[in-house]
Amino acid sequence: MPERTVDIEILTLPQVASFLKVTERTIYRLVAARKIPAFKVGGTWRFSASDIQKWIAQQSAATDERGSTTPKEDTDE
Repeated sequence: MPERTVDIEILTLPQVASFLKVTERTIYRLVAARKIPAFKVGGTWRFSASDIQKWIAQQSAATDERGSTTPKEDTDE
């Protein structure tokens, strides 16, 4: 029987925080509120890189649906 390889990258909490450019505390808050996909291994949080990418896409889509929140440009009138 051939061996099955798994091509799923698993990230640690500090790696996700660095990737998203936020503090580790922010990631803990998102996990506690169940707003970001995560699971525990031996008492420490882990994240699937593909799940994080999907989550980012969902967050972007939700932001687009609510409308742009970019500041208006200054104009000389």
